[in-house]
Amino acid sequence: MSEDALSSGLLPVTAGIAVPLAEIEIGAVRSQGAGGQNVNKVSTAVHLRFSVPNSSLPDKVKQRLLALADRRISRDGVIVIKAQTERSLERNRAVALGRLAELIAGASHIPKSRKPTRPTRASQRRRVDEKVKRGRIKGLRGRVDSS
Repeated sequence: MSEDALSSGLLPVTAGIAVPLAEIEIGAVRSQGAGGQNVNKVSTAVHLRFSVPNSSLPDKVKQRLLALADRRISRDGVIVIKAQTERSLERNRAVALGRLAELIAGASHIPKSRKPTRPTRASQRRRVDEKVKRGRIKGLRGRVDSS
């Protein structure tokens, strides 16, 4: 995340979508695992919460987000992201915001509708000819009559 984009108070997601930072709750929590001397003193992990139903996202994006089978989205439509890979709070905050932007960008992509097609007559003929040929080969595998 670039600092100038975040300083405007918006999290840029796509060319047409930006989420106001006021809609995103970010809290600092203690990281898990080994951490040296600061492990019990410094809260460097970030807990990000974003309520999809109460957000200013377009309705279609909200619907696609809520339809995702993602464990980070709760039943009430709150996205919860925990970032603790980095050693500083600022970098973990940027990582969490990046993950949120990535999730929303994925849901904002409109899937292409599938146009049903039919096989050509020539391809159908080739398929049937191949089946007949294969059947003949298998038919020749029977016992040889020695009379």
